[in-house]
Amino acid sequence: IPDSGHKYYLQFSTEDYRTGEDAGNCLATVLYPKKKSPPVVSIKCSHTKDQKEIQEEDNRFYQRIRHQSKPITGNNIPDSYGNIEPALEPVWALAVAGSSSIMWERSTETLGYFLAQVKSVRQWMRKDNFTEFDYTVLLHEIPTQEIISCHMRLAWLPGRPLKVKHFCAAPGVDEGSGAESGSAAGPSGKGANF
Repeated sequence: IPDSGHKYYLQFSTEDYRTGEDAGNCLATVLYPKKKSPPVVSIKCSHTKDQKEIQEEDNRFYQRIRHQSKPITGNNIPDSYGNIEPALEPVWALAVAGSSSIMWERSTETLGYFLAQVKSVRQWMRKDNFTEFDYTVLLHEIPTQEIISCHMRLAWLPGRPLKVKHFCAAPGVDEGSGAESGSAAGPSGKGANF
């Protein structure tokens, strides 16, 4: 599109992250603006999974996280052999979801990312109903092969979108994501809430 950027039309299928089951089909348009800013995405999906079933799975997942006797902590997820301890699967799943917002913000037509590893994670015990975690995640940048370290603070309550704040440091360059909703200029203070 002259003076705007490149627009792409996509059709793709989705699958349940944990089970690999078909989760539906999507149609999307993605505009990569000429100026340096996140892509503009419009997406419509048809779900093959019942929404009530999804809510029930989310609630089971939430209860598993919420009712820990002590805060969940972990390092190097997955380990060097690609294994994830079953007890840490929920925090890995949240890291995948949360880091997708970082990847969306940083992606361009020529750069893409995927979550390589959770270097560390710590759960914050809150008095309200939200679950909250501090992560250090490593994103693999394609095609440069660089590994980008990001601090991510994530809060979640079933039925609501994830709240994600983050700060990424590229090799030799500190780059905050800004102060707009869904990001932070730097790591938030100890125990800070959203």
